[in-house]
Amino acid sequence: MIRQIFASALYAGLAAGALAFLLQYQFINPLIAEAELYESGARAHFAASLDGPVQSPAGLEMIELQRDFARDAQSFGFSLLTYTGFALILVAVLALADRFAGPVSPRLGLAWGIAAFAAFQLAPGFGLPPELPGMIATEIGPRQNWWIACAAATAIGLALVVFGRGLVLGALGLILIAAPHIWGAPHPDTYFGIVPPELAARFVASVYAVSAAAFATLGLLATSFYVRFDRP
Repeated sequence: MIRQIFASALYAGLAAGALAFLLQYQFINPLIAEAELYESGARAHFAASLDGPVQSPAGLEMIELQRDFARDAQSFGFSLLTYTGFALILVAVLALADRFAGPVSPRLGLAWGIAAFAAFQLAPGFGLPPELPGMIATEIGPRQNWWIACAAATAIGLALVVFGRGLVLGALGLILIAAPHIWGAPHPDTYFGIVPPELAARFVASVYAVSAAAFATLGLLATSFYVRFDRP
């Protein structure tokens, strides 16, 4: 059983982590590189000049970027480790469900992957959306504490809604999911920053899309490997 769990989590985590990195490299990294131009002062949003346009340019087409292979390698390794860790949690939960609630299937794993996306990305992002370089935020400590509390409350709340018997447990689950947002995430007292809001909006949408695809793949593969390794 332990070998089955670790092997399933390893293969699924590596595959989902590689997919997440490739999608991030294609769709998210260019937005980060563009935001760093505003953070460094190479570009200024709505910077008026006598001989230039009022609006700031968009995109990286006119800029020759220097690829940082060490940074890309670090990002790739971090992606593999992160999704392998999520896979270990997911497969352990699937093993418990397989033992006490009946056989699992790839379809169930896909549902679990989507639930993991909701707990670890979507719900915390509702209060603290992903941030680009140059965006202003509060101190990291309160944000980390709120994120952990929100992810844990959402995961427990979803489990109570899906597996809880009776209206009381279901209602308690919904209260847990809503509680971090009723409490409120830490935000600055004023709005200011140097990154164009259009760029920030594209970044948030891209992060959610990539994360949803990676978590769905993780859940599908984790269950597929788990079921396959269970066969003699």
